[in-house]
Amino acid sequence: MNVKFEAGINIAIKIPKNKYEKTVAFYRDILKLEVEEKPIDNPTVSRTHEVKFGNNIIWLDCVDNYTHSETWLQLTVPDVGEATEYLQSKGVETCDEIEELPEDMHWIMDPAGTVFNIQKSQ
Repeated sequence: MNVKFEAGINIAIKIPKNKYEKTVAFYRDILKLEVEEKPIDNPTVSRTHEVKFGNNIIWLDCVDNYTHSETWLQLTVPDVGEATEYLQSKGVETCDEIEELPEDMHWIMDPAGTVFNIQKSQ
């Protein structure tokens, strides 16, 4: 298989509820980046703010049940099914139970625990 992974524009930072307001203020008031709260309907993310970060978007996600922050990254591929088969052939299993997402996407983790969202290229 000749699967080509590319970095997506989205970066999500999962932030514990008790650190969320200060983190949003850091990006908005100290770094003076463009920050906007966006509506969200997700069982594990209670609030989210979009931060313009050059050509990328950082999503500051408030998660009520986390004790530390995590950074999640987006990968895009031409064919999600083929990429999933390739990853499984290399011993990388999907972990879609960590957060709800559309059926045509998957979550995976690297050996260090960094989470990646695999989705179709635009």
